[in-house]
Amino acid sequence: MLRRVFVMLIPAVAAAVLVGCGDSGGDHNAADVTFATDMIPHHRQAVMMAELAESRSDNPDVLQLAAEIRDAQDPEIQTMSGWLEEWGEPVPAEMDGMGGMDMPGMASDQEMADMEAASGPGFDELFLESMVAHHTGAVQMAQAEQADGQYAEAVDLAEQIEQSQSAEIETMEGLLQG
Repeated sequence: MLRRVFVMLIPAVAAAVLVGCGDSGGDHNAADVTFATDMIPHHRQAVMMAELAESRSDNPDVLQLAAEIRDAQDPEIQTMSGWLEEWGEPVPAEMDGMGGMDMPGMASDQEMADMEAASGPGFDELFLESMVAHHTGAVQMAQAEQADGQYAEAVDLAEQIEQSQSAEIETMEGLLQG
C-alpha cells in the first residue's frame, strides 16, 4: 500500500518540479521584449544627456530637470534589464554615442557632439530641444507598449513613462519659450 502511494506521488512531484522550472517572468510577449530592449538604450542616452547638463549648464531649472531625468531613468534601466534577464532575453550592451539607432527621438552622434561642445545658454537650448524630441520618442514607444504589451509591470511602467515624460516635455517647452 505504501509503495502504491509512493508510486502515485512520483508523477505529481515531478509535475510540480517541472512547473517550478518554468518561465518565472510571468506572461510576456514580443511587444514587452521590444519595449524593454529598445527603451534601455533610449534611457541610457537620456541619462548621458542629463549628465552633460551637470557640467555644461548654469540654469538651475535645467540642472534640476536633468537630475530628475537621471534619477528616474537609471532605476528604470535596471528594472527593464531584470525583466529581460528573467525572460531569457539579451540585455542591450552599453554603447558610446548611440546615435543613429532606430528608436524614435534618439539624438544623432552629431547632436551629441554639439551638446558636448556647448555650454551655458547655448547648451541649454540644444539640451532642451534634443530632450523634447527624445521624450516624444519615448512617449511613442510607451504608447505602443500600452497598446500591445502583455506583461503587467511593463505596461504599468510604460504608462508611468508616458505620464512623466509628457509632463517633462511641457516643462522643457516652457523653458525654451521663457
